[in-house]
Amino acid sequence: MRVLIADDHDLLRDTLVLFLESGNGIKAEAVGTLDEAHKRIMVDEPYDLILLDYNMPGMNGLNGLSETLAMEGGQRVALISGEAKREIAEQALEAGAAGFVPKTLAAKSMINAVRFMAMGEQYAPVDFMTAVEDTPNNTLADKLSQRELEVLKGLTEGKSNKEIARDLDITEPTVKLHMKTLFRKVDATNRTQAAMIAREAGLF
Repeated sequence: MRVLIADDHDLLRDTLVLFLESGNGIKAEAVGTLDEAHKRIMVDEPYDLILLDYNMPGMNGLNGLSETLAMEGGQRVALISGEAKREIAEQALEAGAAGFVPKTLAAKSMINAVRFMAMGEQYAPVDFMTAVEDTPNNTLADKLSQRELEVLKGLTEGKSNKEIARDLDITEPTVKLHMKTLFRKVDATNRTQAAMIAREAGLF
């Protein structure tokens, strides 16, 4: 069984390779970017499974997953992530991913998940997919979408539109659009006022 891991964190990448190759009949290879993964896919024998880190360079959200799935060879592709929320996992599975694997998964469970996906099944840990989202439960939070809450959190941390866009992997115009909507919902006229309202409400 051949597995390709694409992750920009050296230590985690090497640890995953070690886990998978420890007497499990799995040959694991690793690269650090999406571009490197695509180069391997184009020149190497087909992999049984490709694991892509959701937050590594070149992924651009779920676009990297879609691009990899569309490549010749019909390879099975799964996402791994230490930060992505359930919503991302659901979207990845709907897009045709072989699965979603949290980086917090125990080594034995990780190996079992890789085998499961490589054999043609779709995997996502039940406890992760059914966990209650850690969203503030107050009247102000109820007015906002998850994305608007994320943008508002960035505001309270004093981040610029560019920084918020980078953190959330969206464009600056999209950040401005979310701001305009959330300003209206929380009855704020500017970013400073919106941040103050959020802090007074105990949101962050």
